[in-house]
Amino acid sequence: TGPMRSECLGNLLRITLSAEYFEDKYLSFSVVDQSGIAWELDEAMASQCGYTVTYSNWSHIEFRASALSCHSRLEKDVFTVTIQVKASHTPDMKNATTRVKSASCRYGPWSPRELVCESNYMEVSVKKEVPQVVKDLIQDELEDWTLAFPEAKAGEASIWQIVFHQPEEKKAFLVSDAWSAGYGLNTTDTRVLLRIPYTAEQIQLIEDQGITFSAVRSSIFYKQRWMILMVDTAAACPIDGVDYANKTIIWTVPKYTQLLSAGATSFKEVLVEAGVDLHKLSAKEMASRKYVLSNDLNVITMKIPIGAEGGYYKTSVSSGQHGAKYTIKLFLEHQWEDNKWGLTKHTIIKEIETPFEQVELAITNNSNLSARLMNVTVGTFLPDVELVNLTIEGITVAVPEAVQHGCLIHDIRDANGSKAYVIQVPFDAPFIKKEYTREDMRAYTLNTTLAFLTHPTRETFTVPVIAASTVKDAVLPSARGFCDGRNLHLIITRGNVDQNWQPFISDWHLTPEAAQKYNYSLRDNGSHLAISVPFLSSHVNYEDFYTSGIKASLHLTLKDGITLANRRNFSVSCRFSHSELIQCLPNGTVVITVVKLVGTADLDTSLLVLRDRQCKPSLVTENTATFKFSVNTCGTNRKFDSTTMTYENDVLYFRPGNDTPAYQLKFVCLYTIKQTVDVRYESKKNPPPGIKPGFGSLALSLKLFKEKSYSDPYQESEYPVVKYLREALYFEVELLQPEDARLELNLDDCWATNSQSQDSLPQWPILINGCENSEDSYRTVFHEVNYSSRVKFPLHLKRFEVRMFTFVQGTTLLQE
Repeated sequence: TGPMRSECLGNLLRITLSAEYFEDKYLSFSVVDQSGIAWELDEAMASQCGYTVTYSNWSHIEFRASALSCHSRLEKDVFTVTIQVKASHTPDMKNATTRVKSASCRYGPWSPRELVCESNYMEVSVKKEVPQVVKDLIQDELEDWTLAFPEAKAGEASIWQIVFHQPEEKKAFLVSDAWSAGYGLNTTDTRVLLRIPYTAEQIQLIEDQGITFSAVRSSIFYKQRWMILMVDTAAACPIDGVDYANKTIIWTVPKYTQLLSAGATSFKEVLVEAGVDLHKLSAKEMASRKYVLSNDLNVITMKIPIGAEGGYYKTSVSSGQHGAKYTIKLFLEHQWEDNKWGLTKHTIIKEIETPFEQVELAITNNSNLSARLMNVTVGTFLPDVELVNLTIEGITVAVPEAVQHGCLIHDIRDANGSKAYVIQVPFDAPFIKKEYTREDMRAYTLNTTLAFLTHPTRETFTVPVIAASTVKDAVLPSARGFCDGRNLHLIITRGNVDQNWQPFISDWHLTPEAAQKYNYSLRDNGSHLAISVPFLSSHVNYEDFYTSGIKASLHLTLKDGITLANRRNFSVSCRFSHSELIQCLPNGTVVITVVKLVGTADLDTSLLVLRDRQCKPSLVTENTATFKFSVNTCGTNRKFDSTTMTYENDVLYFRPGNDTPAYQLKFVCLYTIKQTVDVRYESKKNPPPGIKPGFGSLALSLKLFKEKSYSDPYQESEYPVVKYLREALYFEVELLQPEDARLELNLDDCWATNSQSQDSLPQWPILINGCENSEDSYRTVFHEVNYSSRVKFPLHLKRFEVRMFTFVQGTTLLQE
């Protein structure tokens, strides 16, 4: 309960951090010493001082401390550890929350020698009462004394030196040098301790019964009262010995490793116990979990079925593929007695992780067709997986933002913590691909890529999701066709599946540019596509001749704009009058167009001729040939009766090297000998000349007259003219040059100023666009101009009357 929970597990203290308080946060661990000073832990300090931080199943975080860790307080058989944990949402640890946990554990009695193989260090502690190393041991104690004695003799009652034995040499370290090299050394009233990180330089890899050990051969010298004592602090921990067979983990640990048994000649087995997660298991509990613990003469073996209770699966990623590994935290405690050490207790903590195994993910489509909702479930995932984003049409969207794109995502959790993700998207969302499949069916396809993150390893992997649902809601395009005298028409009503279908005639793509090139009409307003093709065109099929006319058809195919697969065929067929093919002109000229009928694909229209083979077509297309000739030429026959003159000829096609025509078309022109024709005649006046804008020089005059008769203008000597308010002013504007009676003078704008400068301010408009100013209190009055002895061109003059006014600002009169 609470954010941190402590457990006493032999000579180890475990503090477990609750995911509820610490999940998805950056953490910093510190150990608080007896003076209240917090020492922040990093990997090096943790392995030197006897601390381990691991992640247990999924998001639980575990802190372990040795009873003889650097800053623990040991009183009799009770050791106390205090830790400080800071948690922050950012890696810079700003605004961090600090929590402190102190716990005490009782441990005892101690064995004369205890070895612990932790995940990040080896630890060996021995009693101080242990006798000096006896003669003839492999530790070569006389040489060790030679190396260590001078400093040890002069030192205080504590550890002074440690001597490491390498195959090539022996190396002595002062305590300070050993600490600098990463080793942990400590002494209590009763024990001497050495802690070795697995990364230490003096570590050797030795092999025993095929199993590799990480080992250190060392001797520690310390002074006790007036004696200088030397103890063997050799340590060895197995680093492999794990095999997999038949879905079973097999862990093998050799007994009585030579390095740990140096100097001993007799051994007695005392205890072999094993467990999971530092909890010992009874034989009954092991059997219920199908564990097998074998204690043979030379080795101890544990067999664990992969997936068994006590372990857990965690998500793993290999080469971007989603998979899982089974993890179990085993531990083994082996106690034996020998004639050198007495009782030795060897505790091995072993976290075993099986090899990567790819896991296929189920993608289930549970779409609700009636609600038109795509509903896709992806999973199941382990609890250590989090969906972080999805990619739709090349755009990556974080999960909280997906709803803005019409995508609703939520998870479904099982009782064991596993989960699946559900993605719901309406069929009509813009990124749902809609595709016509058959008849009245449409396929709706969701194509997205989900990106996941694992905790705490922060590995990433993606899962492509393609889900399709078929719905009976397709509306196919329909068409109606008709013909007028010279064209074939198709009007296609769009459906809901043909947005990307393109019109083709045979394999010819009918684009607006192509239609314009052939003088076709193509109009598309989104809901309807209208196509008009002239009767005589290269894309019309001519099927047969009848007495009533020629049958012509237009065939159009709508093709998929991407795959070019045929989607829908439409056609229109009509009979056109023969008059569309032949013209018998009154001047005796005949114009005939011959068309190639369906089924005569080998007919070359350029080789068509008339009876006189020298008469060849004047215009040729792939499907038509046009002849233009006089009725007196090209082998034309003429017949007469009482009312009609008949001209006959044939259009012929000869295959090369053959004088027998393979194709023959007879045509006839009839002319009436006597005929009365009513001709309607109507005379029309010439239209008036148009007026076009242009540029030129004009001479104008503006005069002020004394009276409305416009007979007496003011002379230059009479200016300035004095007038009273609202007294009439009579103006005349005249076009002096050019003197062209067809011209008319029109006034556009006229304005008054307070000075002689036309651009000065203030101004008041008198005429606006040729009209009086509607804001005037007294409107400008136009006067008619008539012809007189003085006025030769009345259209060249404009006369208007203005009432006298003055410019004011507020109530003040403005004067120049």
